[in-house]
Amino acid sequence: MLDAMLTPAQKDLRDEVRDFVRWVPRQLILDMDDDKVRYPREYVAEAARRRLLGLRFPVELGGRGLGWADEIVALEEVGVLGTSLACLYSLPSIVGEAIARFGTPQQQARWLPAILSGRLAVAEALTEPRGGSDFFGTTTKAQRDGDDYVLDGQKRFVVGAEGADLFLVYARTDPQARPHEGLSAFIAERGPEGDGIQVAHVYGLMGTRGGGTGRLTFRGARVPAANLIGPENGAAAVFYQMMIPERMTSAAGALGMGRAALEIAARYAERRKAFGHKIRAFEGVSFKIADSITALDAARLLVYGAARAVDAGDDPRRCRRLVSEAKKFATETAWQVVNHAMQIMGGIGYTRVYPVERLLRDTRLIMIWTGTNEIMDLIIQSEYQHELLAGRGGARDMEGDAADAELSDEKVYE
Repeated sequence: MLDAMLTPAQKDLRDEVRDFVRWVPRQLILDMDDDKVRYPREYVAEAARRRLLGLRFPVELGGRGLGWADEIVALEEVGVLGTSLACLYSLPSIVGEAIARFGTPQQQARWLPAILSGRLAVAEALTEPRGGSDFFGTTTKAQRDGDDYVLDGQKRFVVGAEGADLFLVYARTDPQARPHEGLSAFIAERGPEGDGIQVAHVYGLMGTRGGGTGRLTFRGARVPAANLIGPENGAAAVFYQMMIPERMTSAAGALGMGRAALEIAARYAERRKAFGHKIRAFEGVSFKIADSITALDAARLLVYGAARAVDAGDDPRRCRRLVSEAKKFATETAWQVVNHAMQIMGGIGYTRVYPVERLLRDTRLIMIWTGTNEIMDLIIQSEYQHELLAGRGGARDMEGDAADAELSDEKVYE
């Protein structure tokens, strides 16, 4: 974030997180990318030890009582580590949102302190084999049986699955209801092998490796009814709220990834010479750097604006639009900036001599997950149209500001 926009407390938080980021062992990053590490529990534990997890949650539950405008400062800094570590850092904030917003006081006291202290690791089981963006097409079933629900189905692409102790799971509890009215949300606790929840590491990912991404299979998994988050068949409200932390964390983390690539390329352009000059003297290079700086600053301000809107309790539909804009623009900006960085560096950027090739593989995913950017487009235009047609008044109606505006017969719409 631009220094002029940060409070002294936010600058202190940024410095705290930068110290944590510097702590992360280089070898851990390399081993994760080589799939030698599947879940870096010590990384999550260290973030917890420094009280950097779930910054937005109440102090009495282990957080710091901060807002989104604060958390995005931390998320950008963590983002320079790449998608896997940024996502693992974000999961307590994402899963914690459901518990903090929809959980009972007993559920909050039971789980949030354990999550934020690093005693319990979490993951979100959302995507299914038959659909990703089609969330309300969920086919995983949960049937009430006494004091339990019995879950059957599959989830895939679950980041953190390898090391998670708790899963936020969406399942269909009323097959006769309309798709968005028949789902419920649960906290499923991982027990001994054979308890009905199976975790499999089955994906050879292009990037974003080492984050424990796996497939979950539920076969008669018993989840206590006390683990129901919100009312039965009330998961739609949970899901819509969860889109804020999912997309805000993606957007802010993307800023860090783009920034990392830009800094590497800009330093390279200062050192590298061709035709007797530093390559940053050539417009083909310097303009790519300028475009990257501008795009990142614009994305950063959009993410910050969305964070401020959510913190201020703005209209939920407007927040939904702004968060979707932030996720779309920040992730596409990161992708563009990383590609510019590779182009500036030429062939050496395509090797493992620099981390730009890893950042390229990582940033490709963030335009897909937590809702593809095409889904963001649908949300953005839909919410804008709703606000526009609501006619809230106060603004000038510009349609009449044309010389022949009164020729109503010329205004044909069908």
